[in-house]
Amino acid sequence: MSLDNSIKSELKVKLTQFSHGYGCGCKIAPQVLDIILKGNETKHFFPGLIVGNDSRDDAAVIDMGNGIGLISTTDFFMPIVDDPFQFGRIAATNAISDVYAMGGTPSMAVAILGWPIEKLAPEIASQVVAGGRSICEEAGIPLAGGHSIDSPEPIFGLAVSGFVNLENLKKNNTAQEGDLLFLTKPIGVGIFTTASKKELLADADLDIAIKSMSTLNRIGADLGKLKHVHALTDVTGFGLFGHLMEMAEGSGLSAEIDMNVVPELKGIDVYLDQYCIPAITYRNWNSYGEKISEIGARALHLGCDPQTSGGLLIAVHPDAVDEVMALFKANNFEVAICNPIGKLVAKAEKVIVVKDYKLSEL
Repeated sequence: MSLDNSIKSELKVKLTQFSHGYGCGCKIAPQVLDIILKGNETKHFFPGLIVGNDSRDDAAVIDMGNGIGLISTTDFFMPIVDDPFQFGRIAATNAISDVYAMGGTPSMAVAILGWPIEKLAPEIASQVVAGGRSICEEAGIPLAGGHSIDSPEPIFGLAVSGFVNLENLKKNNTAQEGDLLFLTKPIGVGIFTTASKKELLADADLDIAIKSMSTLNRIGADLGKLKHVHALTDVTGFGLFGHLMEMAEGSGLSAEIDMNVVPELKGIDVYLDQYCIPAITYRNWNSYGEKISEIGARALHLGCDPQTSGGLLIAVHPDAVDEVMALFKANNFEVAICNPIGKLVAKAEKVIVVKDYKLSEL
C-alpha cells in the first residue's frame, strides 16, 4: 500500500536541519577527549586486552586464544546528508571502517538509533536503517539487531565486531622511522558538506562526496596481511593532521607531509573560495596546531578538515611499497591515491612538518 500524501511530505525533510553537528564533525575535540579519558585506561586490569583506550586506536582488541583477536568498536553520529538512506549508508560505512583499520574482517553489526519521534516520521528512520543494512550486506555481515531511543536529534551508527589473526593486527602507534605514508581516499568531505548546508554544492559534487563516504575500506583486511605495513588508522573527525599526529606521537616519531600531493576531492577550490569551512576545522587546529610547523590557510583548511568515513592512513616500509601498490591496483584506486604523501622521521620539535617534496625524494 502506498504512503499517503502527508507521510510523503514528511519524508522529504532535510535531515541535517534537525541536528547541531554533522557526521564525524560531531566528535569531541581531541584536547577535551584527553580529559575525559584521562585515568580510564584498563589494560593493566585485563591481561587479554591487547588494544584498549590507552592507545587512542580505532577499535578495541582482545585475545581470544589460538592466535585470534576479537575486534570491537562503535561509531555513530548525526546526519551529514539530507537523504536518510544515504545517511544510513555513510554511518554504517564509517563504523565498519574501524575494523578494517585494525587489519581485521568484520563479522557482525548491531544498530544504534536515536530518533526524535515527535519531529520526524518513523518511516524516515526505517530508510536510515535500510541504508545501514545495505552497507552491512556489501561488507558480507548481518545487521543482527540493535537498540533505539527517543532522542532530541537523529542519531545513527553501528556497534561492529570482527576478527583478526593477531599476527596481522595493525595499530596506529607502531609506525617506524623511514616509513612512507599513503592515504586511500581524498580529503575535503567536510568542506563539501559545509557547502551543501549553505546550498552552494553542485549536485554532481554531492554525489562524489557521498560515494567517497559510503565506500568501504575493505582493503584494510588485505593490508593487515602485509608484514611491512607497520601502522594503520582511518581518517575521520580529527582531520588528516589529527590522525597523523596520533600515529606519529604514539610511535615516538614526527611526520613530514607534502600537502601538494595529498589527494583531495576534485573542484574543492570552488568551495574554499566561497569559505565553506566547517567550524570544527578551527576547533581541530586549536587542539593540536601548536604541534605543526608553520603553514598557509589552504593547508590548514584541508589538513584539519573533519572527514566522515575517510580513507586509511598507511605507514609502510619503503621496501614493501610495491606490495601496497599491487593492492591499490587490484582495488582500482585512482592515480592520486598511489603517491606517497610523506614519511615518518625521527622525533623533532614539531610532530608534523609540512614540506614541499619532489616525489623522487620520498
